[in-house]
Amino acid sequence: MDLNLANKTAVITGASQGIGLAVASSLAREGVHVVLCARNGERAAAAASAIAAEFGVQALAIAADVTIAADVDRLVRQVEEHFGGADILIDNAGAGSEETIMEASDERWQHYWELHVMAAVRLARGLVPAMRRRGGGVILHNASICARQPLPHEPIYNVTKAALVMFSKCLANELVGDNIRVNCINPGLVLTEGWIEPVKEWTAGTDTTWQQYLDGVAKQYAPIGRFATPEEVADFFVFLCSPRAGYCTGSTYYIDGGWLAGTV
Repeated sequence: MDLNLANKTAVITGASQGIGLAVASSLAREGVHVVLCARNGERAAAAASAIAAEFGVQALAIAADVTIAADVDRLVRQVEEHFGGADILIDNAGAGSEETIMEASDERWQHYWELHVMAAVRLARGLVPAMRRRGGGVILHNASICARQPLPHEPIYNVTKAALVMFSKCLANELVGDNIRVNCINPGLVLTEGWIEPVKEWTAGTDTTWQQYLDGVAKQYAPIGRFATPEEVADFFVFLCSPRAGYCTGSTYYIDGGWLAGTV
C-alpha cells in the first residue's frame, strides 16, 4: 500500500531510541525526511546518519531538551531554516516516574508537566503556522495506557499523560479547519530501553534473567502474552500520518495487546 508520504517532513521528539527512533525509521522508509530531536545529540546524530544512508532521505539531528522553552524555539527555527517547516509532528519525548503523591515535590510535578504537556503545547504553537502555509499536516501525541488505566507507582506519569490526551483532543478541535489532523496513541507494554535497562539492574545477581522477568510482566498484564516491538507501534503511527487515515482526527488509539480493562 502506498501511504502517499514521500517527500513530507516529520519532526520526532525523543527520537534517538525506542519508539521515537522506530517511528523515524518507519517514516523514512516511506520517503519522509525526518528531524530527530533528542537530548543526547551524539546518539541522535548517529541515528540520523544511519537513517539517511539506509533510506536515502534527509535526516537532521537536533540536540534539544523539550522541557526548556528556549530549546523548543531553537528546534522550530532550525526546522524552518532547513525544511521551511514540517508536515508531521510526533510528540514522543517522555519518561516514566516513580513516587507517591504525598512525597513528590512540586519540582518533580513541574518537570513532568513540562515534559509531557508543555512541550507538546510549545511545539504545536511553533510548528503549526508552517503546517497551515503548507496546506495541512498531522500531529500525533504518544501518551500511554496509564492515562486511562493508572499504575500505582507512577501517579505523576499517569496524571500528565492523561492531560496530554485531553490536550490532543482540544488541539484536534481547534485545528481541524486547517486540514491538520491531531490524534493520540496510548501504548501498553513496549520493549524499549526504558524497560530493559532498569530490569537488568533489578535482576542482576538473582536467579531470574531480565528476559524471564519481562515475560512475567507481559503475561500478568497483556492478554496477548508479550511486549510489543517498537516497530509494531511505529507502523501504526505511520499509518495515522498518512492520507490513508484522512478521516481520523480527535481520537485516542490503544496499542496494548488487550491490556485495557473494559471498552474505550
